[in-house]
Amino acid sequence: MPKHRRSNDRALGFPRTVRFRLLLIALLPMLVVLPLLLGTTVANWVRRFDELSIAKVNSELTIAHQHLAGILETRGAGIVALGQSGAFERRIAAQDNAAVAVFLDQKRAELGLDFLYFMERGGRVTSSPHVGNPAGLEKWPVVQAALSGSHRAEIDIFEASDLAQFSPALAERASFALVPTEAAVPTERSEETRGMIVHAAAPAAGGALVGGLLLNRNLGFIDTINDLVYPAASLTEGSQGTATLFLEDVRISTNVRLFEDVRALGTRVSAVVRAAVLDEGRVWLDRAFVVNDWYVSAYEPIVDSYGKRVGMLYVGFLDTPFFEAKRQTVLTIAIAFFLIVLASVPIFLRWARAIFSPLERMTATIARVEAGDLGARSGVDSSDDEIGRVAAHLDTLLDQLQERDRRLRDWAEALESRVAERTHDLQEANKELEVTTRQLIVSEKLAAIGEITAGVAHEINNPVAVIQGNLEVIRDELGEGAKPWKTEFTLIQEQIQNVNILVSKLLEFARPEEYAGTVEGYNPDDAVRDSVPLVHHLLTKGDIEIVLNLSSQQTVSMNRTELQQVLVNLFVNAIQAMEDGGVLTVASRDMPRGEAPGVLIEVTDTGVGMQDTVLKRVFDPFYTTKRSEGTGLGLSISRKLIARVGGDITAESTPGKGTTFLIWLPAQGRP
Repeated sequence: MPKHRRSNDRALGFPRTVRFRLLLIALLPMLVVLPLLLGTTVANWVRRFDELSIAKVNSELTIAHQHLAGILETRGAGIVALGQSGAFERRIAAQDNAAVAVFLDQKRAELGLDFLYFMERGGRVTSSPHVGNPAGLEKWPVVQAALSGSHRAEIDIFEASDLAQFSPALAERASFALVPTEAAVPTERSEETRGMIVHAAAPAAGGALVGGLLLNRNLGFIDTINDLVYPAASLTEGSQGTATLFLEDVRISTNVRLFEDVRALGTRVSAVVRAAVLDEGRVWLDRAFVVNDWYVSAYEPIVDSYGKRVGMLYVGFLDTPFFEAKRQTVLTIAIAFFLIVLASVPIFLRWARAIFSPLERMTATIARVEAGDLGARSGVDSSDDEIGRVAAHLDTLLDQLQERDRRLRDWAEALESRVAERTHDLQEANKELEVTTRQLIVSEKLAAIGEITAGVAHEINNPVAVIQGNLEVIRDELGEGAKPWKTEFTLIQEQIQNVNILVSKLLEFARPEEYAGTVEGYNPDDAVRDSVPLVHHLLTKGDIEIVLNLSSQQTVSMNRTELQQVLVNLFVNAIQAMEDGGVLTVASRDMPRGEAPGVLIEVTDTGVGMQDTVLKRVFDPFYTTKRSEGTGLGLSISRKLIARVGGDITAESTPGKGTTFLIWLPAQGRP
């Protein structure tokens, strides 16, 4: 090293001794690099943990919303069916108000309603329970819709006077005192007298049949939601799930506890949640302070028949056990790391000492030789490690310094020969190491892809199962009332099936050996024709003409869905390559290879084409030129699927003129 470089190092305060460097090499990764890596990993884990908690509570809010919507649909369908029943029409036609009132009282109990009344177009009302003053009932949009000939079910807010029209007991049940709540918006009100009503009406016998269910203090309704969202053992030990229905910001039905056996009815939501959900109309997905503790919470606004936000639906689970679990995990990792460092540093220091001590002795020996003492030797014991061999070589060289110039020159020549030989061996070893490293990287990536794919498929299966289960619950709950929604239920079932197929494909990609099996032969031209409609909307949008020249006669044994997957992927790539329009040509013909019969399918576009550098890597996993649109797995998966049945896929391209992909598949029964 030049002298001025050494002076600069000393001026900066960096020791240049071997001891310092070895200590730095031994301790820097353990005390600096590893803590940074561990801290980053733990922070990422905590962030991902919180994201999963939010995703969980979001799916739970969806279940609660579906249950509330199901109650609206069920009550609305029941009233529609009652209004269209012959028994009701006969009693109306008989104009016997007493009989109609008795009939309505019976049906109100059967439908689980708090009031049920029939309003004629002239304004006369027959109800159960008896309405003291029917004036003003026609103001509700659901009633107006029924009088106009259509049924409707909504959430409406009834004032105390509206409830008292039907029953003083109903008004009393809706009323309760407001409980001062930490973090809530200040208010001068001391009680809540309004009621949240499931309000449904349907046209019947020339008038309107109207029913309502009071949700204030409806603990069976809220407990059912809680049981659906948080079944037994669905949360970590110590946590608990809660559900609440709010009238504006007041809890009117909840299983949140103010005390051990006292529900938090009359308590109010925090100001920050009220502003986000009621004032801005947003769905809240975050931690929130609920009555007396922190919960991972989800709130959504409830809108009445006038389109006004009048309340909120909430689900959430206690955050403390999850927070404690995170804290304990992080603390355990930190303590384990500290203990490992505490045990490892002395070992590293001892190893380092075993290295720098012989080096220091050799340095002192060289200094003595430079001073003129040619008899100086390091005295390091010879061993099998590199330092021992270096010390032995040093002593040998010092012995040779006393020999004549001829022997020194001979030794130099022999040394040069040995250096050249070892350099050649080292170069060869480096080449082999590079090849092995590349293979290991590819293997690790593919293994990671398989694990990630299987994990994603597993995570998708859970919400799909929840959706399918709740769909069956809705069907059972609606019974005959589900017939008007048969088309929608069928579409939902089909979409669930599509998701299941997609999950199966992901698992098939991740674990192909588990999905091998026999496939019946078919003509690949049929698969081509079936694939074209799947991209028809893209062809129309991109002003692209498709030309089919299909003439193959052979049958192939490749899974039909997998061949369609390959073809659709090639079609989409071709369409994206023709942004200004063009022609997509798909041709097929019988083409044997040697003695093996087979089919050749060509997919040709008139797009921008590919450079040679892109063409060489087009089948590599994760390689893509569409950074914001693709993942780079489409062609890699396609080649894997085709190779699995003994076929192959190649590409030819001319920049500026277009690209052709050629798929060769062996005929059925051939390798």
